[in-house]
Amino acid sequence: MKLTESGLKVLHARYLRRDPAGQVVETPDEMCRRVARAIAEPEARYVNGKAAAEREQAFFELLDGLDFLPNSPTLMNAGTPVGQLSACFVLPVEDRLEGIFDSLKLMALIQQSGGGTGFSFSRLRPQGDLVSSTGGAASGPVSFMRVFDCATEHVRHGGRRRGANMGVLRIDHPDIEQFIAAKRDGRSFRNFNLSAAVTDAFMEAVVAGKSFALRHPRTGEVTRQARADELFANLAEAAWETGDPGLIFLDAIARANPLPALGPIEATNPCGEVPLLPYESCNLGSLNLSRMVRAAPSGWTIDWTKLGDTTRLAVRFLDNVIEQASWPAPQISAITRANRKIGLGAMGFAELLILLGIPYASEEASAIAEKLMRWISEEALAASEELAQERGEFPNWPQSRYAQQGRRLRNATRTSIAPTGTISILAGTSAGIEPLFGLVYRRQHVLGEQTLLEENPLFERHASSYGFNSSEIARYVAEHGSLAEAPDVSPQARALFRTALEIPATVHLRIQAAFQKHVDNAVSKTINLPQHCTQEQVSEIYLQAWRAGVKGITIYRYGSMPDQPLVLGSGEQVSNYEHFARCDPEACKA
Repeated sequence: MKLTESGLKVLHARYLRRDPAGQVVETPDEMCRRVARAIAEPEARYVNGKAAAEREQAFFELLDGLDFLPNSPTLMNAGTPVGQLSACFVLPVEDRLEGIFDSLKLMALIQQSGGGTGFSFSRLRPQGDLVSSTGGAASGPVSFMRVFDCATEHVRHGGRRRGANMGVLRIDHPDIEQFIAAKRDGRSFRNFNLSAAVTDAFMEAVVAGKSFALRHPRTGEVTRQARADELFANLAEAAWETGDPGLIFLDAIARANPLPALGPIEATNPCGEVPLLPYESCNLGSLNLSRMVRAAPSGWTIDWTKLGDTTRLAVRFLDNVIEQASWPAPQISAITRANRKIGLGAMGFAELLILLGIPYASEEASAIAEKLMRWISEEALAASEELAQERGEFPNWPQSRYAQQGRRLRNATRTSIAPTGTISILAGTSAGIEPLFGLVYRRQHVLGEQTLLEENPLFERHASSYGFNSSEIARYVAEHGSLAEAPDVSPQARALFRTALEIPATVHLRIQAAFQKHVDNAVSKTINLPQHCTQEQVSEIYLQAWRAGVKGITIYRYGSMPDQPLVLGSGEQVSNYEHFARCDPEACKA
């Protein structure tokens, strides 16, 4: 495993095994071997011991070469007594006290073992509603969210990182205004991402300027009418101010649900890339696109054969994870094994584009995104079909849309684009499908209070060929994190190394939509916005996301959180970022 300095720090802090005294007792290669051996064990049950040994070596090379990495719980727990290997869970929140606290207990157990949890609070009766059993008044969904938030504050993921939640409320819930404003005090719900679950009917009412009915979640009766455009403006204003709530588009999720007979999907995992049924979990993994290239006479080109082979092996790896995993409750085990959802995604997309010499903001980049994801999706589908022939379809297959098509599959879903926060640090590449956040930036709170100073390795690698190695340019980039106004930089280089805040919102969304066309689950992507963008522009981004057919949307306006995780520049010379306040207004456009 060839790791960067930051990768080694993260690996030692979070992933390597420790003895009872807390001392690291595992090397990076030993971690890869531990994980590969554990995940290869199911091969012996389906084929034979020799096959398991061969697959163990293939898995080891996959991990050790950083071509693919699974989600953090698998790296942490595979081959250990913990055994919980999935990152994504959705738990139901029933409208009764026992059910609420049953889910709270499960949340704590999941987060203790490294998983993240999503909840829809939409079934809870609104604040002030009569509780017939006691004669008292209901406190409403936002008050119970505080209970979950407080519990998460005191549970650390696998003892090594803080828990993460997604809180969802339907747009037609009577307490929706309270939910929209939940994080505007700057203190509440620091362990939650929030998303309003909106419908096509609501969005159509927004466009038409019509009223929209809010309904009691137990009876379905209309409690009052609200102006849809005013609610929508409130959403945009809160997101502009705090980054939350984002939106999830319920009808887009329902149209893609492979198992509608099992009920509606109401919530996602914490970062939104996996819509899941109640009690369902999903394990994720990401292909390192920056390693799916080969040298050609004209430069680097995509190695489609390697990408296909790696995809098929990764699908087998993730299916084996389900075989090896254990879960904290029988309900989770039952539905996870019945649907066998996996989420294979990608990281290093921005780095791949730089290697190919293609600017992220170009039309060519969007075309590459769609072509890449189509190829990955087709190869993953073929791998799942092969596994179905070898091991059988997922048990709920007869109730799925695939059965109606006569298509035998091992996994109800196969692809998803995750943010890859820490595993992309291990891989030494760019996160998920995001553009480069900065050429130099600080990564805060990833290791407790420790801050990692990140210098983009590709920028360093190309410094000489693009003339970036002058002391003046180096000083500017170190201070500001980008080439936005650096002296003596060619237009080609400036376009190739354009950072997230310099890229128009339309481009961010276009890349997300290109990937979503060929993703079974959803795409986690942040629409980064310069600090000076307006609330009206956020509204327009949300509208365009709905029209583009994505399943969810998240925006983040730079500087809207005092403790944001990524901060441009080294922090040694610059206390603010005036060049982004003056950046091209096109970067705000939706």
